[in-house]
Amino acid sequence: MDPESGLVFDFPPFLRLYKSGHVERLIGTDVVPAGVDTATGVASKDVVIDPQTGVSARLYIRCSSSESGKRKLPVLVYYHGGAFVIESAFSPTYNVFINNLVARVDIVVVSVEYRRAPEHPIPAAYDDSYAALSWVASHAGGSGGPEAWLAERGDFGRVFLAGDSAGANIAHNVLMRTRTDALPNAVPITGLALIHAYFWGKEPVGSESTDPMFRQWLETTWGFVCGWSVGIDDPRVDPFGDPAILKALPCRRVMVSVAGKDLFRDRGKAYHEKLKESGWEGEAELLETEDEEHVYFLSKPDCDKAAVELDRLVSFFTRD
Repeated sequence: MDPESGLVFDFPPFLRLYKSGHVERLIGTDVVPAGVDTATGVASKDVVIDPQTGVSARLYIRCSSSESGKRKLPVLVYYHGGAFVIESAFSPTYNVFINNLVARVDIVVVSVEYRRAPEHPIPAAYDDSYAALSWVASHAGGSGGPEAWLAERGDFGRVFLAGDSAGANIAHNVLMRTRTDALPNAVPITGLALIHAYFWGKEPVGSESTDPMFRQWLETTWGFVCGWSVGIDDPRVDPFGDPAILKALPCRRVMVSVAGKDLFRDRGKAYHEKLKESGWEGEAELLETEDEEHVYFLSKPDCDKAAVELDRLVSFFTRD
């Protein structure tokens, strides 16, 4: 065997990294084009946000809402999951999920394509995701902007962040960054939806496994996506170490979704509980889905529980 082709890191079931630097992604590599989804009546299109970094996004809106001159719509900035290493805003998985969401709620969605590890270790995903949110905010305040769906239809008094798994982790960290890096036009964030969020830490929470090998594996994979620069006590993956982190969350509504068979379940529940205990003055809600695995709604989009998940998101994005 060529010594340069030797395996450096195996991250099942997602990818393998070889000594040559080649990354072999095993799943989450398919993409589909934007366009009109006839089944849902939702239109989508792709935009490049930063040609230098390649940050881009897929925008979604109902076909019936795409013309200008109508009422303003809430804006959702969505971050896909995939352990920071796989999946895409352009994948069939997320295309179906967001088409189904927009079919249920009249909203403009910006699904962000950020750079992934290990080629671009954290903080690249955070930087790209904040840059995308900043680009969205640049369309507010009558300043126009290059994207008509945002400039003409977006209600920048109702901007939400959401994501699943690693994307939920990104959504939390991007929201926290807005405290120190103000968004253009002082756009506020109304709410944050964390779906099966990827949070972890040194010490077990709730019924988490205490097996040292299992916990070490999760710590190692976090180190891998960070380029071995930080440990599992990093507040970006463990926001519970300092109560001031959650108390300062700069939005007024939070929804946390957890699944009964998800290894991150107790972290999500702890986020919800500690947020309420921190002195944060907003409104927090918890959705628990029993007997389902991590991000089940992506692999089973037509099941009854996935419909309930979408309906709760619709309620979260639309109520006053």
